[in-house]
Amino acid sequence: MKKITLKSVAPFLVLAGVAIAAIFVPSVPDFVDTKGAYNSADIVWVIVAAALVFLMTPGLAFFYGGMVHRKNVISTMIKSVAAAGVVSILWVVVGYSLCFGPSIGGVIGDPTTHFFFKGVASGEPWGTIPRSLFAVFQLMFAIITPGLVVGAVAERIRFTSYILFIALFSLLVYAPLAHWTWNADGFLFKMGVLDFAGGTVVHISAGMAALAGALVLKRRNSHKEHREIPPANIPYVLIGTGLLWFGWFGFNAGSALAANSLAVSAFFTTNTAAAAAGLSWMFFDVLRGKKPSVLGFCIGAVVGLVAITPAAGFVAIPQSITIGVVAALVSNIAVFYKQKSTLDDTLDVFPCHGLGGIVGMLLTGVFATKAVNGAGADGLWLGNAGFLWTQVKGMLIAVTFSFTVSWLIFKFINFILPLRVTSEEEELGLDATQHNEKYLQGTLLVHNNGKINEEKLIEAEH
Repeated sequence: MKKITLKSVAPFLVLAGVAIAAIFVPSVPDFVDTKGAYNSADIVWVIVAAALVFLMTPGLAFFYGGMVHRKNVISTMIKSVAAAGVVSILWVVVGYSLCFGPSIGGVIGDPTTHFFFKGVASGEPWGTIPRSLFAVFQLMFAIITPGLVVGAVAERIRFTSYILFIALFSLLVYAPLAHWTWNADGFLFKMGVLDFAGGTVVHISAGMAALAGALVLKRRNSHKEHREIPPANIPYVLIGTGLLWFGWFGFNAGSALAANSLAVSAFFTTNTAAAAAGLSWMFFDVLRGKKPSVLGFCIGAVVGLVAITPAAGFVAIPQSITIGVVAALVSNIAVFYKQKSTLDDTLDVFPCHGLGGIVGMLLTGVFATKAVNGAGADGLWLGNAGFLWTQVKGMLIAVTFSFTVSWLIFKFINFILPLRVTSEEEELGLDATQHNEKYLQGTLLVHNNGKINEEKLIEAEH
């Protein structure tokens, strides 16, 4: 039996402390809508949208889990799913207040205003829906963001260290960016930066954190030795892509926060950009002499979903095709050059999510139109170069802040805890060494020089 230490007992003690503190939080009634502000259709739609966004987290686990080595499938999947636990508790205690509480200088929300969800359930409506429904919808975005970073540091980061990263990233990176961008008093919001559903808040922040994590953790042994690592289960990747694509309708269309024509438009732009990007990635691979692949289409589709996220409720449906095609080309080329470098971003999170989010933010500045959303702006394509410059400034601020703070978080964790597993643990696989669990795929068919060879996989190489 493993020896119990202060480090091993600390997470449980923290959770126990929060549970005890919660006992003493006074119960309050839900807000009574005496003025008829609530709209039943809007409430139903946002509840469904929140559930769809949550579905993206297990979808992401399948997407990432299918691409790593089979000895690291479980360890990769659990890191994405564990974010649902950590962030959900943080959100109730202080996260929502930091994001959407009264602004302190346009930088961060007052943490005391909604501490332990004070005044949320009993607060005034958020438009036509209960404030608590808005809070749970936003929670789903906060959950998936640190889960995205997993792909960059997979196959070498300790589970306990990543749990600490989720907490620190959520409080120190995600919460400020969400406040700046989506709180009416946030300084990026006041600058006029537009981010409909999370181009800066979710994808740029996760992409830059992924780059920082890859740099701090350094290269895997297999990467140094140029060993080819076959995906554990490509059907998992396809399942994950389907769940992500499906959930993204809630991600983007739900951000209209109402069952209206804007939600329909965002739904349509989301699907169109994903379709265009999936085809763009696959056809560009063929142009470069490769064969069309499931992985290529799946990765391209996700890049299209990333890129359309900030623009979904601000651009027209035809222009979403352009956004998807351009984003896929940029990310595909970036992945090509990254593979020739010493950067070990395991599953290309920075080229796909980081650059995808950047492209989406900039093209929002190009194609946005008030004809789609009167609360938005006209972009460069309609003669408004100033708005594109606003998007550029917002993007640069998000990139710099996310990378710098995430790099410091990884360095801090490495100072107080071992951030990386040992070489022996890395070789044996994190499923066994971190979780004492194993993944058995079964039989793998390997194509080699036109011949199909059957290779029986054993439970674990160790």
